[in-house]
Amino acid sequence: MARSPKFRAAIAAITLGLSLTLGACVAEPGYYGGAVLVAPPLPRVEYYGPAPYPGDIWLGGYWNWAPSGYYWVRGRWAAPRPGYRWVPHRWVDTAHGWRMTGGRWIRRR
Repeated sequence: MARSPKFRAAIAAITLGLSLTLGACVAEPGYYGGAVLVAPPLPRVEYYGPAPYPGDIWLGGYWNWAPSGYYWVRGRWAAPRPGYRWVPHRWVDTAHGWRMTGGRWIRRR
């Protein structure tokens, strides 16, 4: 079935309009719905000196995500919390991409 020139012109105009509209959308590269589509780099090796205070523990650094990509957050010394232990940040590979579980203190059992 042949289409009229007016019909083809209308389809072309709609297609062009949608292309321009969708082309103006900004999306974070590699990020979709709370998950990062790009695997994090391997952790960096951090060199740290002696603890500033007796008993302090080292909380290791981790890769965090920003619209421009991964960036390294340096580790730091922290005073321990009695009755708690530190669980470090980690990236979990899910069916929908990589999700970070933030570091936190959890009660010892």
